[in-house]
Amino acid sequence: MSNTSVQLVKANTNNIPLISELANIVWHQHYKGVVSDEQITYMLGKMYTHESLKKQMTEEAHDFYLINLNEKTIGFISVHEENTKGHYYLQKYYLLQDLAAKGNGTLAFFELLKLLKPKYIKLTVNRQNFKSINFYFKNGFKIESVADFDIGNGFFMNDFVMSWPLDGLGDHSKLK
Repeated sequence: MSNTSVQLVKANTNNIPLISELANIVWHQHYKGVVSDEQITYMLGKMYTHESLKKQMTEEAHDFYLINLNEKTIGFISVHEENTKGHYYLQKYYLLQDLAAKGNGTLAFFELLKLLKPKYIKLTVNRQNFKSINFYFKNGFKIESVADFDIGNGFFMNDFVMSWPLDGLGDHSKLK
């Protein structure tokens, strides 16, 4: 991993413009070739408008964290705790592509583990998103199932449901 200082900073509604801007950059960098340009535009309009992000933060209890590298924001994470204490759903995990595959994502993930001390984390990832799938494998996730989600407007998300299990890193002793 690179010799850097990666920190997670809790975001709030004042950070919505930055989160929206980062999402627009990352989605256009990363998802070309994974989903169509039309689907990228549709999903950004559905999930990353000011109103949508505000609702996620204030009504849906999603906690957003800015990923800072040497005090510059390079991405963001969004999680929410499920009905069982210590069980989280990882909604969003995005990093600027020029800073990906350099260890920064893994450092941010370990910061998230230290912060949340989760017993279990679940996420969905597009089955064609090989870079992200490999990242999650590298960080202890396993595929639980395959799922297709109708997201509206004729678009589907063809995903793997992945989980970070209750074993291995779950004791957090390796994270101190």
